[in-house]
Amino acid sequence: MSMPFYVAPEQLVRDKAEFARKGIARGRSILAVEFDTGLLLMAENPSRTLRKIAEVYDRIAFAGVGRYNEFDTLRKAGVRQADLMGYLYSREDVNAMALATAFAQTLGSIFSHELKPYEVEILIAELGVGDEENKLYRISYDGTLSDERHFAAIGGKAEGLVTALEELWREGMSLEEALEAGREAFRRAEEREPEGWELVVLDAVNGRRSFRRLDDAAMSGDQPGD
Repeated sequence: MSMPFYVAPEQLVRDKAEFARKGIARGRSILAVEFDTGLLLMAENPSRTLRKIAEVYDRIAFAGVGRYNEFDTLRKAGVRQADLMGYLYSREDVNAMALATAFAQTLGSIFSHELKPYEVEILIAELGVGDEENKLYRISYDGTLSDERHFAAIGGKAEGLVTALEELWREGMSLEEALEAGREAFRRAEEREPEGWELVVLDAVNGRRSFRRLDDAAMSGDQPGD
């Protein structure tokens, strides 16, 4: 009888992590940046139909990079959880922290127990109410949960985007200034012009349904929603 092939647990974890990171690195990056009345989310996305940024609930948005089918599965689960929580309790009880924790637990369980980890990294953004701060949570392929302030980035060029935003971001900037800062951050990180944009704002001026998409004209100074 042949002996089963043995792989040390430490090596298995390293191999899974490397596999997931390579998949995520091939994905086009996404950034989120705070401006005076809300949060701007920017993704390089040449597709007009396969969205990487979506509304989850009032004042909460989801963004994902990596394998589309995997992060879209997570998005749908997040929408269902948010709707159920809002129905059972109240809309005010639905928050980004609870959703981010659930995503982290799911990804951590998949990474630990499944042969193939999810090749995804996700970002949850929540617009603060009144004097509350805006929330940004980044969740990695292995379930690692990070709380970010003012700006965040995910995807292959996340480190370069964050480095650029550390220099470009300033408190109280307008939406137009945030768009320009985001565009310049992409230019520095990618060293080229993006092939297409997906632009979303969570803006307090929009009321309870703060989620709004911008079209490419926003990059030239006009900002009609689609």
